Amino acid sequence: MHLLKHTLLSLSLLVGIAPVFSQQKTYCNPVNVDYGYCPIPNFTEWGKHRTSADPVIVNFKGDYYLFGTNQSGYWWSSDLSDWHFVSRPFLTEEAIEKTPNKWDDLCAPAAWVQGDTLCVFGSTYSRIFPIWISTDPKGNKWEKAVEHFDIGGWDPAFFVDDDNRLYMYNGSSNVYPLYGIELDRKTFQPIGTRKEMLLTDDERIGWHRFGEYMDNTFLKPFMEGAWMTKHNGKYYLQWGGPGTEFSHYADGYAVSNEPLGYFEHASLPLSMKAGGFIRGAGHGATFQDNWGNYWHTSTMVINTKNNFERRIGLWPAGFDAEDNMYCNTAFGDYPHYLPNGKADHLKSQFTGWMLLNYNKPVQVSSTLGTFNANNIVDENIKTYWSAKTANKGEWLISDLGDISTVHAIQINYADQDAEFMGKTLGKYHQYIVSYSLDGKNWKILIDKSKNTTDVPHDYVELSTPVKARFLKLENIHMPTGKFAISGFRAFGLGQGEKPQPVEQLIVLRTETDKRSGWLKWKPVDNAYAYNIYIGIEPDKLYSSVMVYDANEYYYKGMDRTKPYYFAIEAINENGTSTWTKAEAF
Repeated sequence: MHLLKHTLLSLSLLVGIAPVFSQQKTYCNPVNVDYGYCPIPNFTEWGKHRTSADPVIVNFKGDYYLFGTNQSGYWWSSDLSDWHFVSRPFLTEEAIEKTPNKWDDLCAPAAWVQGDTLCVFGSTYSRIFPIWISTDPKGNKWEKAVEHFDIGGWDPAFFVDDDNRLYMYNGSSNVYPLYGIELDRKTFQPIGTRKEMLLTDDERIGWHRFGEYMDNTFLKPFMEGAWMTKHNGKYYLQWGGPGTEFSHYADGYAVSNEPLGYFEHASLPLSMKAGGFIRGAGHGATFQDNWGNYWHTSTMVINTKNNFERRIGLWPAGFDAEDNMYCNTAFGDYPHYLPNGKADHLKSQFTGWMLLNYNKPVQVSSTLGTFNANNIVDENIKTYWSAKTANKGEWLISDLGDISTVHAIQINYADQDAEFMGKTLGKYHQYIVSYSLDGKNWKILIDKSKNTTDVPHDYVELSTPVKARFLKLENIHMPTGKFAISGFRAFGLGQGEKPQPVEQLIVLRTETDKRSGWLKWKPVDNAYAYNIYIGIEPDKLYSSVMVYDANEYYYKGMDRTKPYYFAIEAINENGTSTWTKAEAF
């Protein structure tokens, strides 16, 4: 089904027929919310920066509530696109006085719905953090269910079963397992003692291994960020690992017939995004929208000014006919459609709008030090260009190389010489985007010169697509620091030929370490990137990696006890090739 939808989408683009979901609203990762700045002094020695992570999204009374680490509040949305911040510190004055982690206001939060009430709890073992409840979180009306949740828990998750019994899962360690325990749903007191749920299995499953390339042995892998989902009578315990610093930061899952185990690891990660503009898809949560469609939100990695410089991502998810859990991260930082009804998330929600300006020429008004202009279009959020000032009139011009049809723009601001720490309110970005066919005559495309909102990853879908070769971004106002951009990304379709299918995909997987494989393929002349699709069945290629400007990839995430299937497609400004046939290795 996954293969079928991709083929139908490719055919529709080839013959000029819009997909059936073309009238739906679109979004693009990372999620564009007003991320707070890191509040912890020793985490900002390499530069003050925005960050949030460990997201939880819950559907409460038809609206979506997003909680993330250390934001002194939360967001709500009616459509998973437009998010509104509610300022609300959850750490009490008593807790601030008594805990050394006084900055951890809802660090790695838990949020769950119990009856007609939304409940929230932050990570702690200090026994002084309350459980907060609200029947009107949009109105910021909260009270304490219990003054002190004595049992505590780091990276907690609470789960209400179909029989209304309440469970908590928690753990964050590279030594100790995830734990589970039943709680009294009225008093929140523990029933019995915690039970060991799950440990990583890096000897068997490659992606559990620590390190950027899944091959470091100086530290054991971390397991953190529990979450529980029940489907068709089975319990799916989700967890994040093996380290938030890494491109393959992912959420895995294990399955049981009972809420407190025994749990068996799935071979594939649930969510992994090891390539592309922004990487990582770990420590998150799964929820259902108003039509019953599953979604998974998770942490994305920047890791430039600090290991914990992170963002939030959102992915279509679900369960297949055999009850395998999946999360679709292919083209995970390109525009996707948001369903406005029941959707099959096995079928891609990708719009088919391609990146138009990868590694294309850039002009800029000024450059600070070595924060060079080419960083704007290198598809790497870890690098950025910075102008010398934040003055009105600093600008960049992106040359698409040829006249193309532009459907959407994403502007990703970077933090250069930012001044703030912690959550700031009332800050905003202002800018103007213009377009031109010849680089001389310009028309305004997006006018946010009077914008009053904070948009660090502003994504704008054009109401009417335009033909353009040149795009110009002009600064009007920055909330802090220099005018700095990690990615000015134009999406749409070029006027040329789509790439030819990839030939001669080779996967070398030896008996020495069957967790690892070396993929190599014949380069496609007019391709700027490739998507590798990975699975343990030929029609269930649920993992993927996007590779730019290379014709090889070392994939070290396999279960050594299973055969693996691989397919690959080529990508350029005009679309994608067909997939190669999924072959086993």
